[in-house]
Amino acid sequence: MRRAQELELSLAPCPPDCTLQRWLYGELRAAILAGRIAPGRRLPSTRDLARQQGISRGTVLAVYEQLTAEGYLAGATGSGTTVTGSLRIPLAPSNSLSASALTPPSGRLSRTGKLFADNPFPLHKASPQARPFRPNQPDLQVFPLAIWNRLGQRCSKLMQPASMAYGDAAGYLPLRQAIAEHLAYAQGITCQTGQIMIVGSAQQGLDLCARLLLDAGDAALVEDPGYPGAARIFELTGARVIDIPVDHAGLCTEPPLPTAPDIRLAYVTTAHQSPLGATLPVERRLALLDWAERCDACIIEDDYDSEFRFAGTPLSSLKSLDRNGRVIYMGTFSKLLFPSLRLAYVVLPEWLTEPFAAAVALTCRHAPVFAQAVLARFISEGHFARHLRHMRLLYSERAAALAHECKTQLADLLTLLPLTTGLDATAILPAQADDRAVAAALGEQGIESRPLSFYRRTQTAPPGLILGFSAFTPEEIRQGVAQMLPVLTAASRASASTGQRKT
Repeated sequence: MRRAQELELSLAPCPPDCTLQRWLYGELRAAILAGRIAPGRRLPSTRDLARQQGISRGTVLAVYEQLTAEGYLAGATGSGTTVTGSLRIPLAPSNSLSASALTPPSGRLSRTGKLFADNPFPLHKASPQARPFRPNQPDLQVFPLAIWNRLGQRCSKLMQPASMAYGDAAGYLPLRQAIAEHLAYAQGITCQTGQIMIVGSAQQGLDLCARLLLDAGDAALVEDPGYPGAARIFELTGARVIDIPVDHAGLCTEPPLPTAPDIRLAYVTTAHQSPLGATLPVERRLALLDWAERCDACIIEDDYDSEFRFAGTPLSSLKSLDRNGRVIYMGTFSKLLFPSLRLAYVVLPEWLTEPFAAAVALTCRHAPVFAQAVLARFISEGHFARHLRHMRLLYSERAAALAHECKTQLADLLTLLPLTTGLDATAILPAQADDRAVAAALGEQGIESRPLSFYRRTQTAPPGLILGFSAFTPEEIRQGVAQMLPVLTAASRASASTGQRKT
């Protein structure tokens, strides 16, 4: 009877695109880790294994030497080559184990890790073909891609070895200069180039500001309903989030905002409140600045799409009223140009510039330089301003088309809030409606939307839908609204029935 170690070792065939040495190494290593070759078990001699597998003895010898160097095998004169006896191979679950025993271990995430995992944003790429009425969707079909590619080719030809080294943590200087000039002209913000920092996204800017300004146990004010990404970032620092109600004019400053020594920060969308769309009036802006002075706090002003104001020029920012270094202004190119660009900027008070640059350097070193170089040329050569003017007109026409179709086809089923700015519209549903259920039902009919409750935390807000209109032609908008009609009709009947039962 042949001894066990003399039996031929069963190995999978070598793939055609794999070397024999790599194949044999992988097969033996996998067999050891799977427990098929147990610790202490003797392997065939190099001569025998070479004969069994029809390969050269030199190949087997090289694999044995590699596995020995890595600690999987041990060899001793006169005793052959064996699997290292001290290996502790984790046992695979047997079929006899109960389902509960096969459940992956829980409780491994930290508190911060659990907050990260409970992320409100999609993790995977959306379908490239946007359907009405996907929110936050600029029209990518009309972006001047030929100009952008031409600028990219010019930047590629001008690359030198020096430009391949690490860049400035604050960002590419010509881009920061171009942004400073644009902000002075379009937003009334007078700032030095050194106050502008380039980041990979507005979300990264929020993250770094939160970590620089908030300690665990501090408090931050947010709009409610409001952008959920801000509240979640603040919670990740261990801060306490205070929800401030929003009305038809934006963040409510009456009754007066809370003041306490531990309140360090407020986050606002002054130009176009997310999601209700209001523009914060000047008296509330001044009240907010006064609050920051009394609290010795900072304000993050997220200006995510005010460049797309349909009537007149964009309103002056809160930052333009700041005289005491309280306001941090953020802008993003994801909605103004295209989302995959992943570039945004932060305008900081001078006292915060060095700490912020240090935080960028520590967490990601700097944003990719090549895309910054192309964008700098796009702005400085006037293409950015022309693109904004063109998109402002286009989006204005589409906003008007959506308002007309909703009034014509859905007059008794939803109320569209005034449309003055941006990429999306807010539609209010009947009081008893479940906006999440309505959004899900619309999705089954091929209509994308986002429930207003997605933005709500603790304050009351009416049920509603966020409808993106900017990426769709008037005809697509008309057809999309027509598809909504039967779903909203059914939802209206259901909510009316619910209201009658409650009364």
